Amino acid sequence: MDIKKPKLFTNADLPHLRQSPQVRAYFDVLKSRDVILEVKDVGKKFDSRQGNTEALRNISFQTHQREFLCVVGPSGSGKSTLVRIVAGLEEETSGEILLEGKPVTGPGRDRGMVFQAYTLFPWLTVKKNVMFGLEINGMGRRKAEAQALRWLHLVGLDKFVDAYPHQLSGGMKQRVAIVRALANQPQMLLMDEPFGALDAQTRARMQAHLMEIWQAIDITVLFITHDLDEAIYLADRILVLSAHPGEVMELIEVPVPRPRSPSQFISEEFLATKMRLEELIYQSVYDEEIDELPIGELGATLSRDDS
Repeated sequence: MDIKKPKLFTNADLPHLRQSPQVRAYFDVLKSRDVILEVKDVGKKFDSRQGNTEALRNISFQTHQREFLCVVGPSGSGKSTLVRIVAGLEEETSGEILLEGKPVTGPGRDRGMVFQAYTLFPWLTVKKNVMFGLEINGMGRRKAEAQALRWLHLVGLDKFVDAYPHQLSGGMKQRVAIVRALANQPQMLLMDEPFGALDAQTRARMQAHLMEIWQAIDITVLFITHDLDEAIYLADRILVLSAHPGEVMELIEVPVPRPRSPSQFISEEFLATKMRLEELIYQSVYDEEIDELPIGELGATLSRDDS
């Protein structure tokens, strides 16, 4: 096996760290806001017949109010496991998660979750899908209906309030899923690769819709994605996880100024950030493959790298 060792930037030359005065001022404001989410040394192991599988190791980070944080990493880095733990759908093996200073012990109204798979109730109309959680949480029918209609107007689905999920496109279904998650006014919106199943054009439209929603309301977003362009376009900061197990490699402040537009995909700041993400992920995959090599083959590979 011939594995080429990746070459990373030195600490003295990290172009993605160069911030304009506008970007520096933006992050000064962001960091002055209250901490909404605090993840402290979180680890996760799964038991199986083959033994324990370590998915996450010593994950620590904070998210501020109204921050948009993306999580990226190679396949098997535990991105989805992490967001499910924050949602209360999985339990961490070690460490703790605090939301507004209180331990997360299970699902709650303070977090809304959007998955990649379409999770709408097929027997309910668009409007009633959005109303469902409101009514379950004790809101009267008329008030729930009025609130559902306001949310659907926000995402441009006024004409589809009485349609059923099977009558909607994939992008429309995800818009309904997003407003259903937001209707209960959670502190955080958790999104697990929500646009991964969409075609490129629909994905771009959904990214724009999400940006409009995030800018219009007071919500903190934790967004899982494998798409590096998407992460840079959407995020304030990007948390990079390594492979098997997932560990924090770097937390990057995106130097691309807001408001964002597709034209920035070819900007110096955007391309420098993407290069850094690619290098980190390449390094992680390289390290994992080296760890899995037999001893004899490992020695031969390292000898080639040194030559």
